Amino acid sequence: MEEQKGKLDRMLEMIEELKEDKQVKKEKPFKLPFMSRVGKGAAKRNFATVMIISENRNVDFKKLQIIDQTIMLNGVPRLASGEFVLNFKNKPLIVIPEWSVQPLSPSENFKNSLINGSNSAGYRLLMARMQTEAIKLGKKIGGLGISIGVLVIGGIIAWALIKG
Repeated sequence: MEEQKGKLDRMLEMIEELKEDKQVKKEKPFKLPFMSRVGKGAAKRNFATVMIISENRNVDFKKLQIIDQTIMLNGVPRLASGEFVLNFKNKPLIVIPEWSVQPLSPSENFKNSLINGSNSAGYRLLMARMQTEAIKLGKKIGGLGISIGVLVIGGIIAWALIKG
């Protein structure tokens, strides 16, 4: 009877584990729409994936060719020099607001974030420094605890030898 209860408990645990595994869904990686993907050959022929931000905050992807550092989008030439080109999975990507001739520039945004104080690089440095300090404090306390433990054990042994 006990064996059957043990087997039943194990089976119930396994069922619970399977339910938990099904509940934890893996996050699917982002994929570009098929018609806007740029392959190796297209990248060599100066094609780029262009992410167009519409005025109504919708995003659309297109595959366009860069000619003389410009892209023709809706009949309007847009800048596409090297400072505006990002990489997505080692393929060129340009982010263009529909209302602007100039794409979003990562270098310009970085400079603005430094000026505004909204850059996360400082926070990362501070967090790394705090973590290293926390680790050092833990080691000092551990060494102190070991030395106190050795003194207590040594005192007990000395007391046992004197009394014994």
